[in-house]
Amino acid sequence: MIRKKAVVAALAAATVIAAAGMASAAASGAFTSAQGTADAAAHSPRGPKNVIFFLGDGMGTQEITAARYYQGVNHKLNVDRARYTGFDTTWSVKTAPTPPYKPDYDPDSASTGSSWATGRKTIDERISQGPSSAENVPGTNYQTVLELAQKRGLKVGNVSTAEITDATPAVLASHISLRGCQGPADMANCATETKAAGGLGSIAEQEVDHKVDVLLGGGRGRFEQQITGGPYAGKTVVDQAKAKGIQYVTDADGLKAARSGKPVLGLFSKGNMSLEWAGPAASLGKGNAPESCKENQRPSNEPSLADMTSKAIDLLENKKGFFLQVEGASIDKQDHATNACGQIGETVNFDRAVGVALDYQRSHPDTLVVVTADHAHTSQIVGEDASGTGLPTGWSTNLTTKDGQTLTLTYGTAGFGGDGKAPVATPPSQQHTGAVVPVWPTARAARKSSAPTTTPTSSTSSRASNPGDVHGPWSLSGTGGRWSSSRFRMLDAAGRCKMG
Repeated sequence: MIRKKAVVAALAAATVIAAAGMASAAASGAFTSAQGTADAAAHSPRGPKNVIFFLGDGMGTQEITAARYYQGVNHKLNVDRARYTGFDTTWSVKTAPTPPYKPDYDPDSASTGSSWATGRKTIDERISQGPSSAENVPGTNYQTVLELAQKRGLKVGNVSTAEITDATPAVLASHISLRGCQGPADMANCATETKAAGGLGSIAEQEVDHKVDVLLGGGRGRFEQQITGGPYAGKTVVDQAKAKGIQYVTDADGLKAARSGKPVLGLFSKGNMSLEWAGPAASLGKGNAPESCKENQRPSNEPSLADMTSKAIDLLENKKGFFLQVEGASIDKQDHATNACGQIGETVNFDRAVGVALDYQRSHPDTLVVVTADHAHTSQIVGEDASGTGLPTGWSTNLTTKDGQTLTLTYGTAGFGGDGKAPVATPPSQQHTGAVVPVWPTARAARKSSAPTTTPTSSTSSRASNPGDVHGPWSLSGTGGRWSSSRFRMLDAAGRCKMG
């Protein structure tokens, strides 16, 4: 463990966490490194050309540890290749008629995603808009890192295993008061934000309007909905994309055939993409007799997250640079569903995609890779030999790991059965939790570029520069692309690095 001030100085010199404000950013001073300050200081203080930001949705410390243990305690994950590990809090804010907005310690993916995408805290359910008096009252639209990158002439990409209109991918290229307003037919609760009402339209419409260079994931059903207002009224969002010259693909073969030169929209399932692994259901009490997960369950017509990441990098690569966000979405979704094998399989799948980026970084050392999560989740690793009153009160699954041992995961953040009663028999969707999440930044070298530069400071608080602002790990001020926060400062001028 290196002392906090030494790490702060080392990372400032190294721009190990240099990016266009997209990272949730390692905070709280909790960094470790085998190489230490001398290793970090060897790097140049200039910004990266390319930034690849990985977000494991709901991938808290328990989730990444469960994947590690299942694979075998001596099995190295790709995230272990990072030179540094940090931890960050994820709180959002609550609605209020006026600032200051009080903290919400257990956030959702919309508010946390908006935080790293825009640099400002907001309320749950909100997509890259500021807080307001109620969830259904739109806030102020905040500029996103994808929009900032596009203004600078960088190529941009957005990849997810969820519907590409889901909260995490949505925060980059849309602004809307409620995350559920994903397609033109889903706008009942966002009536003032439809194109017919003079608004920006649904998330799907906005993503196409942004003309993202690479947009890959699930959610085809949202894009097949009919647009109700504007120049494309009566047509589907897919029609809108094609009219804008966007390549449209729907399966793995189509993705392989896609070529650079025109934007690519790849929608590989009607809803969320299929899971990689399957396994036994969780149950109350001791749980099932231990068994292994069934791997390789994803249908072959759907590309893996690693495949989508590789193709996105190939399509985005150019002389000026690119920004790419990659989400492993169903870590969270299977945590909600108490599906241990589904959750672990998606974590392993996500880690493989991280490996693709780190391999690319070896031959393209002016690439920054940041891996983190948006919030922690419910799964807990507990003792396999518990009995009687020592058993967990939630739903448990027992898995046989590749070490030949039993790994017991339990889920218990929802399911109250009533005063004096046992939990309900069928587990409902589990709650997120408010614990810190890991951050793994990796930078091998640096160069002068248009990518902004960030540097950490020793403060762990999040202050507002004026009473109307609530800043998160990153905050965007003005129109020149200057990002700052109490923990980090990013300067628009390429190649400059200052302590905040």
